[in-house]
Amino acid sequence: MDTCTTREAARRLGVSLRTVQLWTESGVLDAWKTAGGHRRVLLTAVERLIAQRLPAARAESRVEAPKVLVVEDEPTLLKLYRMNIESFPFPLTLETAGNGYEGLIRIGEMRPDVLITDLMMPGIDGFRMLRTLASRHDFARMRVIVVSGLHARDVEERGGLPEGVVLLGKPIPFDRLEKLIAEYARLSRPMESAA
Repeated sequence: MDTCTTREAARRLGVSLRTVQLWTESGVLDAWKTAGGHRRVLLTAVERLIAQRLPAARAESRVEAPKVLVVEDEPTLLKLYRMNIESFPFPLTLETAGNGYEGLIRIGEMRPDVLITDLMMPGIDGFRMLRTLASRHDFARMRVIVVSGLHARDVEERGGLPEGVVLLGKPIPFDRLEKLIAEYARLSRPMESAA
């Protein structure tokens, strides 16, 4: 039985090591653990997944992977975001920031396609960060998703959100985020291919 390590599987599949670990745990990739606790992935499972992903990868190769920035002050939630978003079944670039101030700096550096942010953060909170961004001309091309524990009524009482911003509640709805990011990536394709 031919097997490989999770690191080798990640290299062959072009995904992160954590993604392969999640795929083995969820049964997407057939694997087993050695007596020492190391995962071994069946090469046939890796090859089958490559074959399944090949048509999608060819289509995706025409467009740059979306750049996603997550702004969240809770370190545990940032780790949860990273673990889940990096396991989405399409390529993307993920960066994180711990508050609105860091978020504004990262936005200037990376020009994300998708911004996912909390609202209640120390220092520059999400409301202030979004108001600052809304005054910039490049804000219109960035897709913004707010994930907050605040009720929509409370958000309105604090001044509301700029037009076009999607408001989602906590706990973080990763299945909804996956669909939105995939949708935003598809929407950007005509602009990318026209360039």
